[in-house]
Amino acid sequence: MRHRTSPTGTCSRRAQNIMDTLVFDIETQNFFTDPRVGWDNFAALKISVVCVYSYAQDKYFSFEENEMEKLAELFAGAQRIVGFSMNRYDIPVLNNYFQKLRGLESGNRVPNLWDKERIDLLEEIELIAREKISLSRLAEANLGIKKDHHGSEAITLYRDGKMDELKKYCLNDVKLTKELYDLSRKQNYLLFPNRQTGELVKIEFAKAISGAAK
Repeated sequence: MRHRTSPTGTCSRRAQNIMDTLVFDIETQNFFTDPRVGWDNFAALKISVVCVYSYAQDKYFSFEENEMEKLAELFAGAQRIVGFSMNRYDIPVLNNYFQKLRGLESGNRVPNLWDKERIDLLEEIELIAREKISLSRLAEANLGIKKDHHGSEAITLYRDGKMDELKKYCLNDVKLTKELYDLSRKQNYLLFPNRQTGELVKIEFAKAISGAAK
């Protein structure tokens, strides 16, 4: 897949004046099961890369750990953020980084992600289906595309120094999430594969997902 990408942090001034919608995904250098981390210890998780799609700019971006100030500036201009399981993982990790920036010169542009309008596609589906589903299975059912790597491989890519491959993996997750979000806005439903039979069931949203509340 080809992604329209931009060098990290090169956000146009014109787009910054528009209240943006961002689709994003993060990858981390470690995980809860690693030594000296512990389950739900989000403060101990270190970001390897964050990839973002901006609707206002119609571009994909990738940011490494040392570029959090540039990333915070992009998120500061967003009204709505979209992700897949972001409320349980991506936001707690990324928000820790953003809050550390407070007190710096750029602190007035540091957003609190919990204050944004948030659309977590996984949570929207779980509210109706009452069970979990992976991004890969959901994308296959609705877009005819599967992920070509498992999430656990992202840490290995980072530790092996394969940053270009890691960014490509993360960007692909963002692209799949964006396409699922666009599809759900267009038709107000997504297809959900039955775990036992594989039969595709229509999951209809009670209200337009594009207008989901915080």
